[in-house]
Amino acid sequence: MGRIVTSLKVKNLLDPEATLSCDALVDTGAAYLALPTAWKARLGQLHSVRTIKCETATQDLAPAEVCGPVEIQLEGFDPVYGEVLFLDMHPANGQYEPLVGYIVLEQCQAAVDMLGRRLVHVRKADLKTQRLGCTASAGHQLTY
Repeated sequence: MGRIVTSLKVKNLLDPEATLSCDALVDTGAAYLALPTAWKARLGQLHSVRTIKCETATQDLAPAEVCGPVEIQLEGFDPVYGEVLFLDMHPANGQYEPLVGYIVLEQCQAAVDMLGRRLVHVRKADLKTQRLGCTASAGHQLTY
């Protein structure tokens, strides 16, 4: 296959001066934007939303902290807003390898071009698998 790496910028929405920029591996098997816990202080004070268990590529379970709110911008795409997952990572050759998961890719409307080993823009969001017959008035339940 091959590796797809993208440049990204993460900004703390509660402290816009606290930002970090890095290259990250695109991993469609991962859900979140995963950054090393060692970088957490670079983003200043973030709200800890929850702690979850993550299954790693080695099938180990590792605790991770989900924090936000942050602005995430992949190079060449509009910024999106969400959360970042901080995970204890072990640097290979002194370098950490952050991951961009499918949640961020979908928010950015980015698709993986395996032949070109790059991210490409998706021109429209595909909602065909969703049934949008919902009711949103007070006292009514949303139905899909």
